[in-house]
Amino acid sequence: MESLYLEFVSDKELYLSYMPFVKNGGLFVRTTEKFELGTDITLEVLLPDSLEPSEVIGKVCWLTPIGAQHGTPAGIGIAFVEDPENTRNQIEKAISRLLNSSEPTLTM
Repeated sequence: MESLYLEFVSDKELYLSYMPFVKNGGLFVRTTEKFELGTDITLEVLLPDSLEPSEVIGKVCWLTPIGAQHGTPAGIGIAFVEDPENTRNQIEKAISRLLNSSEPTLTM
């Protein structure tokens, strides 16, 4: 299983990476590393204003290759599979005022 560490310094940065359209939530990770769809990932996620990271188990569900259209950064989307610390709820609470924004994110 692959492991990744993500640190978000602002709610806006978190909003740009959050994937609310994924069944149990998910995050987009900027990376140029090669991953396959379905790869299991352990995510350590440090949210804005948090002192310690939360751990989420996920699967790669989205691939954005290097050189994607519209200057979108390369990376992967990780769908949450196991979220024992309710990271999804923490994320949605932190960015609730931004969720209905028309500003494009890194995924859609």
